[in-house]
Amino acid sequence: MPETPEDIPHFFAKAWMARDAKALARLFAKDADFVNVVGLWWHNRADIERAHDYGLKTFFQESEILPRRIKVRRVGENIAIIHTRWKLTGQIDKQGEKLGVRFAIMVFVAERTTDGWHVLAAHNTDVVPGKETNANKDGTMISI
Repeated sequence: MPETPEDIPHFFAKAWMARDAKALARLFAKDADFVNVVGLWWHNRADIERAHDYGLKTFFQESEILPRRIKVRRVGENIAIIHTRWKLTGQIDKQGEKLGVRFAIMVFVAERTTDGWHVLAAHNTDVVPGKETNANKDGTMISI
């Protein structure tokens, strides 16, 4: 388990790169929440593992993720909020075509326990350069 909050993004990336959804999920508390970039919300470690196992075997099977900037804010001795700016390359679409580079920001809320830091909640969002918000236009989500 991570020994510091700063370790969490690195452990997450290491599990991602190993395509090890079980190791990735072990970073999370049993009743953790995870919201992904399109708003899918998983409510426990088992669901987080299942969702990442699927993604890491399909559209992220050739991807690389790199934490670029990490900012930690302590909320007392045993709680921390960790913001991480990611770079993601190698994602593929449903036809197997490689897609472009993505940047995202993930927020982890973590708690120190007797065996290290565990993530209580995570929320991931894409960085969309030059855009200010998302909008629903004729049933299609667009960034404007």
